[in-house]
Amino acid sequence: MCYHYSLTADKFEISTRYALEDPETIALMNEYDVVYHNDGFGHLPMPVITADEPNKIQLYEWGLIPHWFKPKEGAVDAKGNKLTALQQARAFSNQTLNAIGETVFEKPSFRNYIGKKRCLVPANGIYEWHHLDAKTKIPHYIYLKSREIFSFGGIYSHWTDPETGEIIKTFSILTNPATPLMARIHNSKLRQPFILERDAEGTWIDSELKKDNVRDMILPLSDEHFTAHTISKLITSRKESSNTPEVMVPYDYEGFSGVVDEEAA
Repeated sequence: MCYHYSLTADKFEISTRYALEDPETIALMNEYDVVYHNDGFGHLPMPVITADEPNKIQLYEWGLIPHWFKPKEGAVDAKGNKLTALQQARAFSNQTLNAIGETVFEKPSFRNYIGKKRCLVPANGIYEWHHLDAKTKIPHYIYLKSREIFSFGGIYSHWTDPETGEIIKTFSILTNPATPLMARIHNSKLRQPFILERDAEGTWIDSELKKDNVRDMILPLSDEHFTAHTISKLITSRKESSNTPEVMVPYDYEGFSGVVDEEAA
């Protein structure tokens, strides 16, 4: 599944890429800064373009909170501390970072949004792990050969915090079966994020698109567009920040010849 990605473009580069360069749109991203490693479990606000406001780039948190989510009265954490409604909602959203493309029309957490609430999620790289064995994983950074920004296909929701009245805007990234390249790298789950062809981005956020047409779009993008390299284990460090340019730097592992250039099995 996809829980880690990068967006190293600044707000002006993102605005130019999506031809949304008016000052109002750029101002909506004032709280955004470049992200070298976005760990989904941190629920960072990230740029998205939604079906209901396709002429704006807005900041949404990763991890979809359904509009119907209701926190439990008196809920506590493992230490007995009371959990706020938002804390409960974010804990729920750890389970909704991804939406499986084959079941997104049926799953209760997602089916209300795939019809009309689709979005583009800008990115320029993906982090995935290759499993050598049960204990050893080699991290990889995957990106377009052109190094350009691409778009994940996503869905989004607005949830109102019952304690504060604040509207929390969130999204989920769809996934589909892995291509040969992605399967060689991410060889444990054989899944990958749903990435759109550039000329299909406008269609994806067309709220009038029919259900069957939406379903037909959720297909893997060809391997010919992508390449990858191994990176250091800084990405999983608990002592140092992984949100740094160094996380993306190529790194060689002794005894590991790589899987990127292998022929598909």
